[in-house]
Amino acid sequence: MIAIENPILNRPFSKPDRHWALSDDGMPTGEKNEGRRRSEYIVAVATSKRARGGQQELILDERASERRANDRVNAIRAEVDQWRNSPEASWGVTYETARLLKHWRATDRERPLFFCQVEAAETLIWLTEVAPKNPVHARHLEYFRQQSEGSNPGLFRLALKLATGAGKTTVMAMLIAWQAINKARRPQSKMFTDAFLLVAPGITIKDRLRVLQPESGNSIYEKLSIVPRDMMDELRKARIVVTNYHSFQLRTKGDIKPGTLEALRGREDPETFDVRFRETEAEMVQRVMKPLMGRRGIIVVNDEAHHCYEAPPTAEIEPIARSEEETAAEANAEAEASRKEARVWINGIRAVDRVLGVKTVYDLSATPFFLRGSGQEEGKLFPWVVSDFSLMDAIECGIVKVPRVPPMTMWSSARSRFSATFTSMYATSFRARASGRLARPIPPKSCRRSLKQHCARSIATMMPSSPNGPRRTPRRRRCSSLWPTTRPRRS
Repeated sequence: MIAIENPILNRPFSKPDRHWALSDDGMPTGEKNEGRRRSEYIVAVATSKRARGGQQELILDERASERRANDRVNAIRAEVDQWRNSPEASWGVTYETARLLKHWRATDRERPLFFCQVEAAETLIWLTEVAPKNPVHARHLEYFRQQSEGSNPGLFRLALKLATGAGKTTVMAMLIAWQAINKARRPQSKMFTDAFLLVAPGITIKDRLRVLQPESGNSIYEKLSIVPRDMMDELRKARIVVTNYHSFQLRTKGDIKPGTLEALRGREDPETFDVRFRETEAEMVQRVMKPLMGRRGIIVVNDEAHHCYEAPPTAEIEPIARSEEETAAEANAEAEASRKEARVWINGIRAVDRVLGVKTVYDLSATPFFLRGSGQEEGKLFPWVVSDFSLMDAIECGIVKVPRVPPMTMWSSARSRFSATFTSMYATSFRARASGRLARPIPPKSCRRSLKQHCARSIATMMPSSPNGPRRTPRRRRCSSLWPTTRPRRS
C-alpha cells in the first residue's frame, strides 16, 4: 500500500475526470489515470474449510478478495452523460423537471450542489421520464424490475449508492421536489406523486431527516435552494411522513402491563388473543401513515437501505464464520439479528403497499450490500443499484475528509501530557487530604472538566485506533468517583 500525500484530483461540483489506479485487492498504487473510475466493488472470497466440534464451517480469508465490475451501472452512467450533454429540446422531460435540472446544474449559484448529488437525481429522472420512451433505454428499466421482483416480490426498488458524507439527505430533497412539483401541476399524472414515506434505521437519523418537511423551520429546500422560489408553493402541497422502521411493529392495544399481558396470553387462544390485544396491520398503517391516509401511489425512501431486504426462511441460510475466533453460535446470532431487523422493515413496507399502495421504493445507502443472514452472498451489491459514487470517488473529489494516521511521536506526546495532568491532580489532592483540610480529594481547577472531554481533547483525536477498533472514552456517569466535588469541611 502506498501513502498518497494529497489524494484530491477533481472538483466536487464537476464530473470527475481523473482517478487513482488501484491494485487487484483495492489498494492505491500511486498511479494517476485519466477518465472517471468505473463502478466496481470488492467482495471476500471463501478459501478454505475447517472443522469445529465435528461441524464443517466455511472460513473467509481476509486476504482473498475479488473485484467485480458493475456493468449495468457503467452502461447507465454513459447513457445519462450523453443525455445530459444533449440540447434541452431533446431531454424528453416535463417543463418543471427541465427547470429543476438547470437549477441544480448551475455552478454560479451561492451554494452549488455536488456533481454526485445531481447525477443521482438525474439517473432516477432519466429512468422514469426518458428511458420508457426509447426501447433501447427501456431495457435497463425492465432489468431492474426483474431483479427487484426476484429479490422483493411485489415491490419495485431502485437504489442509489452514495458515499457517507456525499449528501444523501440533499438527494432525498431533490427527489421529493421533482415528484411533488410535477404532481402539483399535473394532478392526473400517474408518473408522479406527492405522498412520501421516509424510513430511517433509528431515532437519531429520523430526527435528522425532519429537515425534509417543507414546512419545517430549518427546511433544507430553502437552506440549500433546492427549488426556485416560485415553485415552493407547489412543494408545500406534498405530504411527507418521517419515521423509523421500529414503528412498523404491531403494538398492544390499550394500556396493559407486560405481566398482565403474559398472563392473558397463557389463558386464551393465540388467534383470539391477537384479535383482542394486538393491533391489526391496517391499524398499524393508520397509526404510522395518518397524514397520508387516502393517498395512493406512495413513494418510500429508505435511508441506510442495506438493512432492508427480503430474507428466505431461516432453514435455508447458513451463516459463514469470518475468522477462526468466531464460533458458529456467534455467526448465527448476528445473522438472526440482521434478519429480524430486515423482516420488520420490509414487512412494514409491504403492509403499506397492501393498505395504501406503494409506487416505488428508493433506497439510499453508502453500502447497499447484502448482509450476513440475508440468504444472499454476503457483500454482494444489491442488483437494483442504478447509480454509484464510492468512497474513493468522494475522497478524490474532496467531498469527505482524507483519513490520516497520526505519527507515534504525537501519540507519545499526548499520553505524556495526559499522565502528567493526572499525576499532578492526585498529588495535590492527597496532600490536601493528609493535612486534614478536605474530606475527599478535589482536583485542581484546571482539571475539573469531565473525563470524557479531557480524553477527547488529549488522546482520542491524536492517538491512532487500536487493532480492535477506535478507542472509546469512558461514559460521563463513571466520572463521579474520579472527579469528586465535595467542599472542605467547616471548622
